[in-house]
Amino acid sequence: MISLPKTKVDNIPDGHEVITLGAGCFWCTEAVFQKIKGINGIMPGYSGGHIAEPTYHDVTTGTTGHAEVIQLFYNPKEIAFQDILEVFWATHDPTTLNKQGADIGPQYRSAIFYHNEEQRIIAEDFKQLVDKAQVYDSPIVTEITPFQNFYPAENMHVNYFNEHENQPYCQFVIRPKLDKVKRAFDNLAKEDN
Repeated sequence: MISLPKTKVDNIPDGHEVITLGAGCFWCTEAVFQKIKGINGIMPGYSGGHIAEPTYHDVTTGTTGHAEVIQLFYNPKEIAFQDILEVFWATHDPTTLNKQGADIGPQYRSAIFYHNEEQRIIAEDFKQLVDKAQVYDSPIVTEITPFQNFYPAENMHVNYFNEHENQPYCQFVIRPKLDKVKRAFDNLAKEDN
């Protein structure tokens, strides 16, 4: 995996793009995208807020404006941005505002922090398509907004599922998401899964 930068993205590896996604708890989102081919760097962190250098404790108050996110590098020759969005929307509930399961607060909001105009257009078009197809019983509330900042999470949150696989949250919340990825996105899954 590639090491990701702190607050701005200026060392994107050749042939790669970056996207920042919020889909509830970043432990879940990181674990999901670790299973997808073409994703070559993932860092959980905080984005979208007004506080510099927030800590996990700060973000859990719900007052920083930050969401728990993952920032990832992907190779568009190996995975299309639309495929990333499909996995993103299928592995969390994008119809609940500031809530994913038992996790409640603006830090758990569904969000796409786009890094260029092409990502914005694709994300907005895809969102409209999914809403029009009535894939969900309610409209998608995913925030689609320009990327402004990213602060990496503390080391204890990095690679969380792989290091705590037997912890109850991992078994009851994350494991079902990974099983869904394996079933629904077998064509996108890394071979070692």
